[in-house]
Amino acid sequence: MPTIDVIDLNRRKVGVIELRSDVFGAEVNGPVLHEVVLQQQAGLRQGTASTKTRGLVSGSGKKPYKQKHTGRARAGSIRSPLWRHGGIVFGPLPRDYGYTMPKKKTRGAVRSALSVKVREGGLLVLEDFPQPDGKTKSIALMLKVLGLAGRTLIVAGGDQDRLRRAARNIPDVTVIAPEGVNVRDLLVHDAVLITRRDLSRIEEAFA
Repeated sequence: MPTIDVIDLNRRKVGVIELRSDVFGAEVNGPVLHEVVLQQQAGLRQGTASTKTRGLVSGSGKKPYKQKHTGRARAGSIRSPLWRHGGIVFGPLPRDYGYTMPKKKTRGAVRSALSVKVREGGLLVLEDFPQPDGKTKSIALMLKVLGLAGRTLIVAGGDQDRLRRAARNIPDVTVIAPEGVNVRDLLVHDAVLITRRDLSRIEEAFA
């Protein structure tokens, strides 16, 4: 069963906690991690690209000129895709790029990502967050003292609303709930900051 140090706000060791081996010591499955990240990125696509077919572009439906004896190619509509300002053939239309995956595969990928963070030393467990004052300056100072200069993922429970509001103004810092832990956020960020209490919530959610 893997273990990890619990630190205070000055990054001093104040204890040790045992981690569930089925959540934080799981075998890393690279192909599944890749599949789940692709699925998440597909769900983030807006899918708002749009074009107009010949039935949607503005213009008369009248035949522009007679069929024969003009010396020109026959034409039935100025909205034809062959004409300037005509419709677009097989152009993109608004769509949803998202798709679903088996929950078992998604949960397994989260366990793999958590295990990677533990092995790489990217998981920091705090005894508790400081009393939030709602100021971004306070959160920035906390991260500086902890030595977290890169992309940081803060996992905070539902009672940390002021912490979330203060941290969302800091570049490269993301705050999510324990139940919202996902593969993409775990892999994109360099470090994960979490409290002992929220760590147990993750174990309950993904065990």
